[in-house]
Amino acid sequence: MSKKSQQVKNYINRELSWIDFNNRVLEKATDSRTPLLEQAKFTAIFSNNLDEFFMVRVASLKSQVEAKITKKSEDNKTAKQQLIKIREKLLPSLKKQQDHYIHQLQKNLEEESIFLTSYQKLSTKEKVWADNYFKTAIFPVLTPLAVDPAHPFPFVSNLSLNIAALIRDPDTGKQLFSRVKVPQKTMARFISIPNDLGEQSPPFTYKAIPIEELVANNLQILFPGMKIDEYSFFRVTRDADLELRDLEADDLMIALEQGLRKRRMGGEIVRLEVCRSISAIILDLLMSGMGVKEDDLYYIDGILGLDELFELMNIENQRLFYPQQTGITHISLQSSQSSLLEDESIKKDKFKSIFSIIRRQDILLHHPYNLFSSSIEEFINQSADDPLVMGIKMTLYRVSRNSPIISALIRAAHNGKQVMALVELKARFDEDNNIQWAKQLEKSGVHVVYGVIGLKTHTKIALVIRKEKERLRSYFHIGTGNYNSKTSTQYTDLGLLSVQPELGEDLVELFNYLTGFSKQQSFRKLLVAPVTLREGMEKLIHKEITNAKNGKKSLIKAKMNSLVDPTLINLLYEASQAGVQIKLIVRGMCCLYPGKEGLSENIQVISIIGRYLEHSRIFWFYNNNDPQVFLGSADWMRRNLDRRVEAVTPIEEEALKKQLENILDVYFQDNVDAWEMESNGEFIQKITTREKRCAQVELMNSTD
Repeated sequence: MSKKSQQVKNYINRELSWIDFNNRVLEKATDSRTPLLEQAKFTAIFSNNLDEFFMVRVASLKSQVEAKITKKSEDNKTAKQQLIKIREKLLPSLKKQQDHYIHQLQKNLEEESIFLTSYQKLSTKEKVWADNYFKTAIFPVLTPLAVDPAHPFPFVSNLSLNIAALIRDPDTGKQLFSRVKVPQKTMARFISIPNDLGEQSPPFTYKAIPIEELVANNLQILFPGMKIDEYSFFRVTRDADLELRDLEADDLMIALEQGLRKRRMGGEIVRLEVCRSISAIILDLLMSGMGVKEDDLYYIDGILGLDELFELMNIENQRLFYPQQTGITHISLQSSQSSLLEDESIKKDKFKSIFSIIRRQDILLHHPYNLFSSSIEEFINQSADDPLVMGIKMTLYRVSRNSPIISALIRAAHNGKQVMALVELKARFDEDNNIQWAKQLEKSGVHVVYGVIGLKTHTKIALVIRKEKERLRSYFHIGTGNYNSKTSTQYTDLGLLSVQPELGEDLVELFNYLTGFSKQQSFRKLLVAPVTLREGMEKLIHKEITNAKNGKKSLIKAKMNSLVDPTLINLLYEASQAGVQIKLIVRGMCCLYPGKEGLSENIQVISIIGRYLEHSRIFWFYNNNDPQVFLGSADWMRRNLDRRVEAVTPIEEEALKKQLENILDVYFQDNVDAWEMESNGEFIQKITTREKRCAQVELMNSTD
């Protein structure tokens, strides 16, 4: 077998691997051990993930087919073959999701007095209330659009929910077609029925109907004097990827704003979702009117757009959610909280500035177990107000709304400090948010840059320059996650707070690389993509291979979001064959086959799908009993290694290295949220009758 054929045989298609990952999310939604409203949340996540997959990955493959691009994937599939496989793999997943929603989730929620019902099942009083609500709160914003020779088929925007209606003129008997767009962003998807109508005893906790049902059952008001023959719901997904040429900063902002306007409308249709009960005549009108092919048509048994089940997270019933968990302030930072200065009962000498704490020791943060607010936000807030701080530099990839980080940077600029923010405008689906932040920061006097032409800046770094005893000292944070207050409570991430001089110098030079014309090609300790990261990781793996061949113990442990890069996968295969033990935690796509005879017997892969999204990256190498340990923003994917700016930092303090190894070991002992990858590429959930061990619970309970 040729080397190329061998590589094809030993590489899992990335798109199909992604679907496997999303199916593990769906399994979390359908798992009876998952609390009911958490089941709704994971159902919504599955749908939201799938929407993005169609808008980007499926859209890309369809573009390749239309452009007659013949390039094949790493597993030797054409774009057309991949689209066929994607559809085959998705159909049973969609059926499973809808079956669970209709036959389990809805019914189980009803037992908890939570009703997601239909218009027809409302009582007479409830229908009267709902109809009045329609007339006063919905009807004025609706715009029915006719389709006839004088009115071409209307443009249907991306991810919009719509009603296709057949209307009959009673005078002429002629049947007409109309489309009604259901309002979404400005209104709730589920219209909550008041529980004081006296129709149900005991009163329900929550009862709601989908807004599209309320609109559909009041169509007569939209078409007075006409007869409603029939109607059906449909939803469209369009190509939403933004392909931008390399531009200067000002041009990039303009191009992105123009591209976002186009995205809101959307490119070519890549998916049409319709209700299973849709009539042949309406379906034919939709497909011909929008030019949709059979391969892009998906029948849905229940309601469309289950991503909007996120609205149920506002229901107040803690018993139907995971038990409340709240992280704590890192033990080393408990005396450095500015809030201590506001408490008159606490002696002021108990407060230590965060800078004095970081000078004393490196601090390893683990979110959400360590609070983001009392660590990263505290660090930036104190930097903004400290008179000795001369400058602050940060990369911003995805930032929460009403961000305390943004407020602190603006305050720092007002306080006369040199503040620089690198805002990555091309963070997918956060472009609009980032454009608005960039404009606000610039108006406040912050120096805003947009990174290196041709590269997306994905690294998570913050640098604070402080004047101490007539010299400048660099304080910094290097992390795996975004500076985002909201996701810091939902994602697991790691970060290092330090004043190590060599790392500080590396970060100064890295920021110069990001903001100026530097062509930095080497760094003291940081592994930086696209400059030194790939080579650095390859060297670390080769060192383990050499040790194994020399009869020494060799071991690699790593945790990441995705493992896709063919070069590193082949190198891991080589390491396994040399006798290196390899233990991997890969949340999402994994294109490597573990435990395969003659190829990867020494490789183990697990995936953790739990209440928190696993987002941290750790790389641990035994190194002849002198472990080399790293954390950072990069996965083992081509885009992270070659097409993005990433920073991965060594962890050199022995106690922190041991802490990271312990974190990895806790994950490998998980038998609640863990899935083990079989040698055929399939994942099997690690369920045991033995003592249950959930890594995320253990990490929350053991956080210092």
